[in-house]
Amino acid sequence: MIPQSRPLWQRFASFLVPLMAANILQALSGTVSSIYIGQLIGVEALAAVATFFPILFFLLSFLIGLSAGSTILIGQAWGARKLDKVKQVAGTTLVTAIALGLVVAVIGGVWTEQIMGLLGVPANILPLTVGYARIMLIGMPGFFVFIVVTSVLRGVGDTMTPLFALILSLAVTLVVTPALILGWFGLPQLGVNAAAVAFIAGFASVLIFLFFFMRARKMPLAPDAQLLGAMLRPDFKLLGLILRLGVPAGLQMVVSSVAGIVIVGLVNRFGSDATAAYGALGQVMSYVQFPAMSIGIAASIFGAQAIGAGQIHQLGAITRTALLLNGIITGTLVLLAYLFSGHLVALFITDPAVIEMTATLLHVVLWSVIAFGWSVVFSGVMRSSGTVLAPMVLSLACILGIELPGAIWLSQTSLGLTGIWVAYAASFTMMMVLQGAWYMLVWKKKTITALV
Repeated sequence: MIPQSRPLWQRFASFLVPLMAANILQALSGTVSSIYIGQLIGVEALAAVATFFPILFFLLSFLIGLSAGSTILIGQAWGARKLDKVKQVAGTTLVTAIALGLVVAVIGGVWTEQIMGLLGVPANILPLTVGYARIMLIGMPGFFVFIVVTSVLRGVGDTMTPLFALILSLAVTLVVTPALILGWFGLPQLGVNAAAVAFIAGFASVLIFLFFFMRARKMPLAPDAQLLGAMLRPDFKLLGLILRLGVPAGLQMVVSSVAGIVIVGLVNRFGSDATAAYGALGQVMSYVQFPAMSIGIAASIFGAQAIGAGQIHQLGAITRTALLLNGIITGTLVLLAYLFSGHLVALFITDPAVIEMTATLLHVVLWSVIAFGWSVVFSGVMRSSGTVLAPMVLSLACILGIELPGAIWLSQTSLGLTGIWVAYAASFTMMMVLQGAWYMLVWKKKTITALV
């Protein structure tokens, strides 16, 4: 854990920088794989991979919810120096993730073709998509463990180890993907399946590395008899609490992903150029949003540790520090994105007309990422205390009450495509207002107590 003697903003920054770098690397891994597939195989292979993404996001929504719940409890237990409870939470979460992963692997592995058929995958890419998806789904148990392990490590204040893990994962992906596409080192040429195999090789390498590294360093969550015992005898009462805390976060992600699918449908009506603009804009936006999301995660973990340690008075300072850092870091990135929007978009698109259109749309929505970041801070601090329903309801109200209907209505007005991004900006802004109001007027008046 980061030394408590240092000023809060320094501890926050020390925790935050590796966390942001890890999130960027995780996104970069997918981007690099897409570049390899698009350049070395072709458009149909890239489409096959893109078709599987909604399924992966859907599965991750539940897993991230599970991890979010366990991270709150681990943060509180770690703040209270209850190492036994930390390992009990970690072990229960790990065995649950493995069980869920096995269910996905069996169902996905057996009925991959039927699942792809339900999604309406075009006939010309169906065989490619089925092969890729089957490998990915069979690998889910290990991937679920990978996600949980990196999450629980952050719960005890460790963001450097997950960063090293993701660097290793990216390095494996960078080598294995082209090697299996082009048949380097006498390996078979697997086509689009190379990306799926490289994906599994990446997280498998990381899990092996973490097993030995954590034991050698005698880290708090290193695999040992106590952690194994917690996995073999999961605490179902504790699991119920983890799910109560985590399911709202997972549900919010699921609704957000479904809303995203509807938005894509709206964008597609404006033609392929609009769809290309949507894809490029999404790439730029995701990298600008990563710091905001990372600051929210950091605020939640610092809040949980403060609650566990009985230092409730620190919650206000944690919130103020996170809000300030979001204004500085996210604000700087937004400013840079405005200044270099054309150059950023040109990394993904070559058509000058589409570049100009995408840059214009970016200008409409970029500023609202700062508001989004502040809303994430408010909700993250509230979640650190176990208050999860109100932040979820407020976020869903903005998605279902502003973003979706606003995008549908405004896209049919004279604003056209621009209206969709106006709706996004309005939703982010209202999300900040509502989360901030609930934090100030309701949550701050509650009596905060540790959950474990």
